[in-house]
Amino acid sequence: MKKIAVVEDEEYMRDELCTMLKRAGYATLEITAFENAVEQITALSPDLVLLDLNLPKISGFQICQNLKQKTPIPVLVLTSRDQLQDELQALKLGADEYLTKPCRKERLLARINNILKRYEGRSNLLEGPGFLLDRESYTIYIHNTSMILPKNQGKLLEALMTAELVSAEELCKILWGTTEYIDENALQVNLSRLKKTLATLGMKQRIVAIRGVGYRLERSMEP
Repeated sequence: MKKIAVVEDEEYMRDELCTMLKRAGYATLEITAFENAVEQITALSPDLVLLDLNLPKISGFQICQNLKQKTPIPVLVLTSRDQLQDELQALKLGADEYLTKPCRKERLLARINNILKRYEGRSNLLEGPGFLLDRESYTIYIHNTSMILPKNQGKLLEALMTAELVSAEELCKILWGTTEYIDENALQVNLSRLKKTLATLGMKQRIVAIRGVGYRLERSMEP
């Protein structure tokens, strides 16, 4: 049974959506603490997120952006905001569909079904800005092409994609299972190789060292 996380602050609307989804054969997960919604959703690992934009304390736009930076989980925005600029912004941040309330039940269920079909077999994929990484084979998909990364490069890229900041110690454990007897130069060699690969693929992301803290993946500001 497919699981759908419902991120909606209006209780009546949330109950109505969950009832409709259950009748259509889906399991529902209600997200009501919005400030840590991304962490909850990541832990629950649903097949799809139904996301409102007007939420207390945090914007649905921010949730969409953070979730898409960390997971390949599809997002369907369902909101009362009917301005074109809102739709374009949500899609730019990674939303897979955008529907405005009120929305006919048949239309919503059809869009959900289409998204789930598109994502079948993509559970191993991590989605980054403009590219995908297969966690199992470490195949990177970008610019209508693909490349299988060496294992260590794949492990490093996966770690950098799934956390905002990763320490050198954590990266060493990911690569070699320990931090003992590891020359830091060995880590630098692997990071340099990954940087070269990203540049060769024409990616806009770059690996940035934060002195005394660790490393993170940033989008280059260069045109």
